[in-house]
Amino acid sequence: MESYYMLALSRLGFFRVAEMRVLLDKAGSAKALFEHKDDLRQMFPECNQSVVSLFQQGDEALKRAEQEMEFAAKHNIRCLTLGCDDYPKRLENCEDAPLVLFYMGNADLNKLRVVSVVGTRRCTQYGRDVTERFVREMSELCPDVLITSGLAYGIDVVAHRMALECGLQTVGVLAHGLDTIYPAAHRNTAKQMLGQGGLLTEFFQQTKADRMNFLRRNRIVAGMADATLVVESAYRGGSLSTARIANEYNREVFAVPGRIGDEASEGCNKLIARNRAQIFTDAQDLVEAMGWNADQKLAKARNQGIQPDLFPTLSADGQKVVNVLKGSNDLQINILSVQAGINIPELSSLLFDLEMEGIVKTLPGGVYHLVR
Repeated sequence: MESYYMLALSRLGFFRVAEMRVLLDKAGSAKALFEHKDDLRQMFPECNQSVVSLFQQGDEALKRAEQEMEFAAKHNIRCLTLGCDDYPKRLENCEDAPLVLFYMGNADLNKLRVVSVVGTRRCTQYGRDVTERFVREMSELCPDVLITSGLAYGIDVVAHRMALECGLQTVGVLAHGLDTIYPAAHRNTAKQMLGQGGLLTEFFQQTKADRMNFLRRNRIVAGMADATLVVESAYRGGSLSTARIANEYNREVFAVPGRIGDEASEGCNKLIARNRAQIFTDAQDLVEAMGWNADQKLAKARNQGIQPDLFPTLSADGQKVVNVLKGSNDLQINILSVQAGINIPELSSLLFDLEMEGIVKTLPGGVYHLVR
C-alpha cells in the first residue's frame, strides 16, 4: 500500500524531489502525507505554500498511481521505491534521487561494482574501438561488474552490445516510460538486455523522450554507479552533464583523451584539462584507480591460505574507518570515503587490509560491514 502512495507522491512532486524527501522524512510515510494533504501547514508550518498547493491535486495523482501499478503488474515491471531493498543504494544517497524507479530485468542494481559508460551519439571509430576494448577488458578484470548507460545512439549502445557479447550484465537508463523503446532501432538490444541486465526509468508510461528528460535521466546514470567513463563528447556534449553530476555526487570520473581539434574529443579533453576527470588509457588503470584490484589480491591471499590477524594494530586511518562503521554500519565506499575523509583509492586498499584482518567484510551492493 505504501508503494501506491509513493507513486502518487513521485507524480505530484516530480520536479521537487528534494522537498518531497524532506516532507517524507518528517511524516514517516507517503501515506501519512496524503492523509493530511488538507492540513499540511498545520503539521509542517515551515512547508512551502507552493508545495502545499501541489497536494490539492492529490486525488488525480493517486488515480494516476493506480493506473501505473496496474500497468506495472501487467508487464512484469517492478516499482522500486526509495528505501526498499532493491532500490539502487548508491543512488539513494543522492538528495535528488527519484522517489520511484520502474525496472524490468534480472540484474542486481546493487552489484559490488557498477560503471556507467557515456559518450556522444555521433561516435567515431576510435570511440567505438575504445568502448569495446574497455568492456572486453572489464569482463576479464572484474567479471561481475555491471555496465550502465542510456541506450542512446553512439557510445551508449556500443557499450550495451559489447557487454552482452562479453557476458556482462548491462542496464539501460531510459528517458521515457517502459511502454516504448527509444530509439526504436535499439529494440532488439533492449530485449536482450532484459535477460542479461535490464531497463530502468523514473518516468511513468506515456512519457515521451523529450530533451529535458534526457538531462534528468543523466543523474540516475551518474548516481547509480561507482564511476563514470566518458568516451567521446563534443565541447558542449550531453555527456558532460553526466560527468558534472558524477563530480557533484563525489563519484570518480574518467575521460578518454583525443587529438586536439577533434570535435568528438573536445569535451573529454576539457574534463581532463580542468581536473574534472582522470585520464583513461585502459581498463586496468580504472580498476587500479578504483582500488578494485584488491578483490583479486584478496582472492589470491585466501587461496594461499593466509589467515586474518585476530589482534590487529589499527593505523590512524584504519581507526577512522572503524569509528565511522561503528556509528553507522553497512556503508558503501563512496559514503564511507566522505565520512572518513579518505579518498577512494586509498580507502579501497585500506578496506582490503581490514578485510584480511577480519575486521570488515563486503556485503552485496558494495556495502562494507564492521564484523567486530
